Amino acid sequence: MRKITATLFAILLTALPAAAQTEQSTFSLNIRGVSAGSLRIAGEVDGNRYAINGVLESGGLVGILRRIRYDATTQGRVTGGRFVPSSYAERSDNGGRTRSATMEYRSGVPQVKAYDPPRRKDEDDVNPNSQGGTVDTLTALFVTLRDVPQGQECGTPLRIFDGRRATEVVFSQPRRQNGTTTCNGEFRRIAGYSASDMAEKRVFPFTMTYTAQGGAMRVTEVRTDTLYGPARLTRR
Repeated sequence: MRKITATLFAILLTALPAAAQTEQSTFSLNIRGVSAGSLRIAGEVDGNRYAINGVLESGGLVGILRRIRYDATTQGRVTGGRFVPSSYAERSDNGGRTRSATMEYRSGVPQVKAYDPPRRKDEDDVNPNSQGGTVDTLTALFVTLRDVPQGQECGTPLRIFDGRRATEVVFSQPRRQNGTTTCNGEFRRIAGYSASDMAEKRVFPFTMTYTAQGGAMRVTEVRTDTLYGPARLTRR
């Protein structure tokens, strides 16, 4: 399920901040046409500050087999149209096995502060000091899934660091037709993965669809091919 979670986070990624407001959204995740879980995000942007809570939870067949839940929080500032995290925390419950992790940022550079239970360093782990300017996964999801003004669909390239691995997301030019906008993109593994993972797959293409909603454009669907088969994220 951790790979499914990484895939879900990797499916999405970037946009521009709107006016200060509280935003909530819920998405359903299906893999090979089977319900696999849900994603709930609540975020607030107040002036040049932001705070976000997110919950990823198993459902459908996966939920029947094992209860899996990830809770995350992040906060930071908005500078020049960019979201810059200051702290990030997550807690996972995988069938009764709980884990937690925290990161803080110093001058935009992530600092991994704690793992509970402690985790051994892996030779493939990326040095956090090399990841200045990256964002955490929850910030990336919130920024990507926000409503945006028409004409601002599809974001700029985004670099992400999850405490161990470095990834990036890039987008093509948006295609607009009949009130909808489609963006093609790629999620790319950069570093922190094992040699076998990199050999298995480095690039994950995806398609993100926006529809007009109350004068803004809203992400309503994301499709991608994953290691588990075709996946679809749908807004409820």
